[in-house]
Amino acid sequence: MFRFEVSNMLWLLCLIPVGLLIVWWTMRWKKSIVQNNADYDVFSRLYPDWSVQKTWLRSILLLLGFALLFISWANPQWGNRKQKVTAKSSDVILALDISQSMLADDISPNRMERSKQFLKELIKKLRGDRIGLIYFAGGAYLQMPLTNDYGSAMDLISSANPTQAGTQGTVIADAIDLAQSVFASDNPTQKAIILISDGENHETEAITAASKARENGTFVYTLGIGTEDGAMVPFIEKGKTYYKKNQNGQPVKSRLNVNLLKEIAEAGGGKFYMIDQTLSALRSLDNDIERMEKQEVEQRSFADYNSFFQYFLFLAILLFVIEHLMDNRKNKTGLFARLLKN
Repeated sequence: MFRFEVSNMLWLLCLIPVGLLIVWWTMRWKKSIVQNNADYDVFSRLYPDWSVQKTWLRSILLLLGFALLFISWANPQWGNRKQKVTAKSSDVILALDISQSMLADDISPNRMERSKQFLKELIKKLRGDRIGLIYFAGGAYLQMPLTNDYGSAMDLISSANPTQAGTQGTVIADAIDLAQSVFASDNPTQKAIILISDGENHETEAITAASKARENGTFVYTLGIGTEDGAMVPFIEKGKTYYKKNQNGQPVKSRLNVNLLKEIAEAGGGKFYMIDQTLSALRSLDNDIERMEKQEVEQRSFADYNSFFQYFLFLAILLFVIEHLMDNRKNKTGLFARLLKN
């Protein structure tokens, strides 16, 4: 199997035709200068050893040298030996609250966007582990099963919004139960659920669900998003922004339920973090997951490639040396002819 390791470098080859055009234009420009200021035939007799062909040959050698140099930079490779790659991996489910209250802006720019930023940074830390993705609001929805496809996870997280929820609310228990069903029942290794929410709904079922998860070898970590002072909950209707109101017509404030999220993490054998503790939370989560009991999984197979850039580099240098040793005079008085005479 043939490939270029850095294929983007091949775009530099587009400069070669441009170089040929520049040489052609320069030759015509020089000829026009001579013709406009002197008789070309007289000039030819005054400089009988000057060779247009040699000038073209030197230019072509120089451009070919650059072409080979660009190919060398792209590192042509050939591989035909495939290997199976195994790695030790943990299974981690990321559960994101997509309820309407996540649009509150007591955390800049708002709870939802801040949560997305955190999850993307967390995924970068979890390279090598299998991750799954769950959204929850009034119910829980599996967005991505356990996989090593981090790019798809990033794309899904970027597009998360409350309109993807069938019903509104914050049913954390359903998210924990769904995550448990995603984990393989015959996998004895330790697993983790990382849950991001404002914990607005006061449901005790979530604590029970976290406790059952812990009994099954699953740690539940919670991250609180928002403030205890809270903020109004916006929603957009016909292009205009409104705020959620209660039955009395008063704006409803959404507040972070720290106590509930702490109790869930404690019941699940994990830890509670505030989203504004981004660096410490990322570092601690990464360390905890790294210490978890892992399983060996086959991630992918790949070809063992050998590089051949050195051959193209040698030819490029050789052409540069030849071009440097040449001059624009005809062979009978040129450098090569003089070397042969000696």
